[in-house]
Parts: sequence; C-alpha cells; structure tokens
Amino acid sequence: MRPGKKRLAFIIGIFISAVFLFLAFRGLQPEQFLNSLGDLDLGYLLLAMAIYIVAVVIIALRWQFLLRAVKLVPLAALTQLVFIGYMGNNLYPLRAGDGLRILLLRRNHSVQLLRSTTIVVLERLFDGSVMLAFVLFSLLWIDLSSAEVETILRVAAPVFAVAMGIAIFLAAKPNLMRKVVKLTIRPLPGRFGRALLTLSEEVIAGLESLRSPAYLVGAIVSSFLTWGIEAATYWTVMFAFGLELNYAAALLLVGAVNLAGLIPASPGQIGVNEFVVIAILTTLGIPAPTATAYAVVVHLTYWIPVSLIGFLFLLRQGMGWSDIRSAGAMERNELQAGPDG
Repeated sequence: MRPGKKRLAFIIGIFISAVFLFLAFRGLQPEQFLNSLGDLDLGYLLLAMAIYIVAVVIIALRWQFLLRAVKLVPLAALTQLVFIGYMGNNLYPLRAGDGLRILLLRRNHSVQLLRSTTIVVLERLFDGSVMLAFVLFSLLWIDLSSAEVETILRVAAPVFAVAMGIAIFLAAKPNLMRKVVKLTIRPLPGRFGRALLTLSEEVIAGLESLRSPAYLVGAIVSSFLTWGIEAATYWTVMFAFGLELNYAAALLLVGAVNLAGLIPASPGQIGVNEFVVIAILTTLGIPAPTATAYAVVVHLTYWIPVSLIGFLFLLRQGMGWSDIRSAGAMERNELQAGPDG
C-alpha cells in the first residue's frame, strides 16, 4: 500500500474508532464509572493477565501446526514472534504486526514470505470460524436479543464461511488450482504469467497443512483451546468486578469482539471493542457504568501485557519502533523481489 493510501486508511480507522468511542461513552457517568473501578479486585486482574499470556502461547502452537508442512519451527521462537505481532497490531495501523512477524519468520527461519502470508490468512479464517462457533454456542445458554450481535453474525458468518470453504477446496484440489492458473496466465505477458504461477505455487504450499489430518486437527483443537482460554480471561475480569455472569457470557464477548475486528478501526480496535462489550453487557442487565468500566479494564488487561512483552522480544531481535512502521513496506518489497529474493 502506497504511503498516501496508508495514511488515508489510518485516518479512516481513527475516525471509525472515534465514532465508536463516542457511541460507547456518550452516556458516561464519571462518578459511577470511577466507583466501579474502585471496587476492582486486583488479584483477579493479575490472574487474568497471566491467563491471557497462556492463550498467546497456545496461539503460537496453532501457528506451529499450520507451519509444519512447510517447516518445523521451535515453539519458543514462534511464541516470541506472536507476541511481537500482537504488539505491532496493538500499536500500529493496518495490522503491521502481522507483516513484522512474517518478515521475522523469513529472516530467522528462512520461511518463504508468500507461504507464511498464506498461513497467516489461514489463521484469521480459523479465528473467525471459532468466534462464530462461540457466539452461536453461547446463545444456546443466554437469552439475548442484541441488534449488535445480530449485525455481527449477518456480516461475519457468510464472509468466514465462504473464505474457509475456498481455502479447504483449494487445499484439497491443488492440481485443479494449477490448471486454472495456467489457463489464466496464457494471455498474459511472460513475466506476469511466471509471477502468477510462482505465486500460486507458494499459496498451494502454504495450504499444505490443511491436507494433513494430524496438522489440521492440531490447528482446530489449538484454535478452540486458545480462544477458550482467552474467554477465561474475560470471565476472570468479571470476577474482579463481582459480576455474576457465567462462562457462556465470556464466550459471547470474545466471539463478538473479535468478529467486530472486521471493522477497519484504529490499532488495537480501540472504541469498537468497548462499544461491543458495553452493548452486550447492558443487554444482559449490567448497569451502564459497570459495563463501561469492565469494557475499559478488560481491554487493558490483554492489551498491556502482550504489548510490553512483545516490545521486549522486538528489542531482542535487534529491532525497534521504526521497524514496525516500515513492516508493510518491507514485506511488499520482499514479495516483489520474488520467493528467493
């Protein structure tokens, strides 16, 4: 993405976040909000942060399963890259953290960019599918009528269902994909045709893990496990506030918040997360000041530790803030250089 378009996308994201922040906090009662914060149990908050760190490690395990058909990378190394990626996504627009971990995977472990990019896209598809399952499962246990949740389901369900279906089909029929690509490149100039053929082969290689039952099962199980643990983070913060809600409510929040990540907001989904959490909790009968305080605190609970740890790991890689900002440009240059460039 060119600098001008990147700047425009960033401005649009900030504007969207500002709108959702206004909608989330427009009825804020400062005194009651502060009173809700005053009743927090800090012990539960620390426990919630520790639980979230475990969830990030499991995400790295899921990444390892999806990568195994390409290359076996040690879990400790992948965990560092996941923390760095999360930190980058929290602090910079356009999911710069994903680009950064892809580049580090290339630099440290010689994994081709197109293959690892395909796998990162697969991760998003697994995440979206798990989130949909969480929302639908939680609604079996919670009597909830929420326009926000219904809108999220209407938008997200077809997107992830179609995308996952395409990924599985392409993984199962690699030769069919090759035939389609060869037909497509016939009228193209030689250089562009060869580039498209190379691109398709790298995508096929990145989808290889879906053709292995063991790797696929590992990715599915670790996907549900990691997000189930993250739901435990939300649930533990509920205990910190003394909220009498069950685990299904936490699953609903995790699912709805992450599906709302389709909205192109500012880094860390500031505003969007708070709006969704407040809307659901107030529908469940939680007073608005408490729901608002919870939304802010739970966001900080998983935003602060992963950002701090990720930055420390970034320093260990010999990199800094400027590398996060330029991750998108570096990734684009690497891709243009070709798989062996």
